[in-house]
Amino acid sequence: MSETALMLVIHEVMRRNRVRDGIVYLQMSRGAASRDHVFPPPSVNPTMVITAKNLDRAAIAKRAELGVKVISVPETRWARRDIKSVNLLPNVLARQAAKEAGAFEAWFLDEHGFITEGASSTAFIVDAEGRIRTRGLSHDLLHGVTRAALLRLARECQMVVSETPFTLEEAKAAREAFISAASNPAVPVTAIDGAKIGKGWPGPVTRALRVAYLGA
Repeated sequence: MSETALMLVIHEVMRRNRVRDGIVYLQMSRGAASRDHVFPPPSVNPTMVITAKNLDRAAIAKRAELGVKVISVPETRWARRDIKSVNLLPNVLARQAAKEAGAFEAWFLDEHGFITEGASSTAFIVDAEGRIRTRGLSHDLLHGVTRAALLRLARECQMVVSETPFTLEEAKAAREAFISAASNPAVPVTAIDGAKIGKGWPGPVTRALRVAYLGA
């Protein structure tokens, strides 16, 4: 369908679900076909599912004010994590492990001891030199649009940005840490694996970046 028609459908989904302040999610597939391990013919029509839901603004505000806890888990995902797909079993298991540990998010730790990203978010730290660090784009992580927006805003605000990987030890020793996702921009991380980050509460860089993002 055309972009105009798609926007009409999105607004209708929002209306029917009474969404005023929330999120719309689009999920695409190649189309319905017989089960097989090869692609169906080009004549198959793509399938699109659109959902919309209201977000809990109070919960989002509380996470921003108090910060969240994170745990680390071994990286168990496939080698093309830059592809946005529905193959999310490792991510689901990681988030469940975080919930059972009393944390909000899980950060994947690769075989070299570096953090890749969160189960459903991008991982950032503010290191000892005051630089905002996050792993550079590659096949190792999802190229999140919120990540890109935050980095652009950080540079516009004259913050120093370094797209370099960081270890779990560097994260625990950081001045600040935070996560980003479509519904959770610049959420402070106050503890990783039980280790307090900085002074144990949201830091000034994360707060400033969140204000810049929400005001953009």
